[in-house]
Amino acid sequence: MKTIVLDTNVLLADPQALLAFPDAEVVIPETVLGELDKLKTSRVDPDLRFRGREVSRILFELSEQGSLIDGVELPDGGLLRVVPVDTEAGLPDGLTARNADDRILAVAVQLCQDGCADGLTMITNDLNMLLKAQTFGLEVERYAEGPDGGFAKRYIIRPFQRYRVPLGILGTSLAVFAAIIFVSLWGPGARDGAVSAVPVEFRDQLPPAQQRILDYLTILERDETNLDTRLSLANLYFELRMNTGDIRYSSLAIRHYERYLELRPEAVDVRADLAASLFYGGQTDRAIQEALRVLEQNSDHVQATFNLGVIYWRGRQDFPAAATQFNRVIELTQNGDEQAQAINREATAALAQVREEAAAAGQPLPEGGTF
Repeated sequence: MKTIVLDTNVLLADPQALLAFPDAEVVIPETVLGELDKLKTSRVDPDLRFRGREVSRILFELSEQGSLIDGVELPDGGLLRVVPVDTEAGLPDGLTARNADDRILAVAVQLCQDGCADGLTMITNDLNMLLKAQTFGLEVERYAEGPDGGFAKRYIIRPFQRYRVPLGILGTSLAVFAAIIFVSLWGPGARDGAVSAVPVEFRDQLPPAQQRILDYLTILERDETNLDTRLSLANLYFELRMNTGDIRYSSLAIRHYERYLELRPEAVDVRADLAASLFYGGQTDRAIQEALRVLEQNSDHVQATFNLGVIYWRGRQDFPAAATQFNRVIELTQNGDEQAQAINREATAALAQVREEAAAAGQPLPEGGTF
């Protein structure tokens, strides 16, 4: 049986990740429970606290079947268990018990010390954790690419062209890029708020995404009303969030979408992207508000309608509201072009899964389109 080790950020992105790996042994490092418990009293976004409570609720329900330490069977097959780090065995070199991420990673390493016959995969949306796990020879995946956790890429739809950034290249260049931006904008070479020139030879050593960010920031430093550049930068940050799972990119995308909308509030496509960025940044309430604002301006906006269904579904577990949105998408796209038909199929599949999850939760949805 394949072993799946889940990081805290995966569960906070989607509590249903606990149930997303049928026929596998799902391992929750005990440190993850401690991090979830801290959310109860910490001053974080209410949506993160909500998701933390949802994880605890699911685990509590599973614990009624038996000991989480010994392992309990999952509804669709497989096993879930909570595993503490074995401090007596000693942590692997390079890891410390003082660091929560290291303790989580230590569990994965220790599980494979005697060999993982069927394989072990660590699932994380944290770039540093991903890179560090790879140095220990672990197989690592982002949740957006997991077996059933791909709703982030499968379901949220956007009208803009996306950028693709190879993760390995991105990871090796982040620190260098941050230093370049700091020196360029605020270093001794900057005069009176002007952006100093970055040597071409140095710039050309950056990966394409970082070159674009540097170019966009340089343009905006000179003319912050350049809306085309600001939108391109926001879209690039959005894509980096999707490619890396790093929530910090959501904050950057949100910032630039909001600045764009200050000058062009009627841009419903951009507002729909803002809603998606808010959702991936853990701000579910605001994401719903912005999606509803789009639909106030254009009640037939397919992207906003579809994404609102995803947000109700994955962010709130509000099955009737999600089903209503997906039904509306099906109506809007039933006679459309090839792209519309693709979205229609996605909405139909999403509606079927919402019905299934609602029934499993004891909240079956009535047949037909009224919820």
